[in-house]
Amino acid sequence: MEPKTKAVQTFDYKTNVWVDWCPGCGDYGILTALQKALSDLQLKPWEVAIVSGIGCSGKTPHFIYANGIHTLHGRAIPFATGIKLANPDLTVIVDGGDGDLLGIGADHFVALGRRNLDITVIIHDNQVYGLTKGQASPTLPSGVKTKALPKPNLQDAVNPIALALASGYTFVARGYAMDVQHLTWLIKEAIKHPGSAVIDVLQPCVTYNDVYTTQWYRQHVYKLEESGNWDPIVRDPSERDEKLAKALIKAREWGERVPIGIFYKDETRPTLEDKIKTRIPSYRSRPPARTAIDVDGKPIITSKDLRTIFSRYLVGVKPRPNNKQNREVNT
Repeated sequence: MEPKTKAVQTFDYKTNVWVDWCPGCGDYGILTALQKALSDLQLKPWEVAIVSGIGCSGKTPHFIYANGIHTLHGRAIPFATGIKLANPDLTVIVDGGDGDLLGIGADHFVALGRRNLDITVIIHDNQVYGLTKGQASPTLPSGVKTKALPKPNLQDAVNPIALALASGYTFVARGYAMDVQHLTWLIKEAIKHPGSAVIDVLQPCVTYNDVYTTQWYRQHVYKLEESGNWDPIVRDPSERDEKLAKALIKAREWGERVPIGIFYKDETRPTLEDKIKTRIPSYRSRPPARTAIDVDGKPIITSKDLRTIFSRYLVGVKPRPNNKQNREVNT
């Protein structure tokens, strides 16, 4: 990708790929907000990596002119983790669905919070598996029957905000796909935050979710920052327990009133990159992505070198027996 020097505009982040989501899908609002947030922050496309899994949301990297990785179901976070650790200067964003990230990918979602690695996770939360005909996803409440279900959902829902808080994410927020201006602000705050950040984005699925519709959200959503004395920011580690407890109470609020905004923000906790630097002082100035791997087309580290490294630091490696020895062993 060739570097550009001019100011970045929102259209610089748009590709020529036809956006084929259903008309009225909340994905459009998330895509627009993400493209606008990246241009507002003046991030160059080659400084950004968008990673997705499988599902309607998984197509997002196709529509954003930046480094894009459309990977396996539930495995977007592990791919993003490798990218960020190899090149900590990249802005790495995971863009996935509620089924992808909180179903098959739930263990990776928890692990990212524990590590506090500087990655932003955007959850497309429409409470159904839209790409596969509307089965209940992990965020659909128990007892709710959407149009594709023969009977009401039997399973209890995962609460993305509560799970993120319990896992250790240091920036936890919820947005609404149809309020693009507010969602753009949340994405910018999440990207600027040093540490693991997550935004649970409520969105209608106009094809399969006939319960939580645009009309329903319009009547129930309200903004935390407009609700009085809400202060989610941890300015001293001694405030963590109190701020976490208040955020968890807000996370359980669902029904007549549904809060969106920033639930919790803590910049006092060190990131995983900070911890790695205490053991490898040159990590930030010379991360793996900037380390030469060959000279004049020849690899710097040979098979013999690798065998020595593994033997010295990891496990003993015995030379592979030749064919004659193999035959003797087999006989």
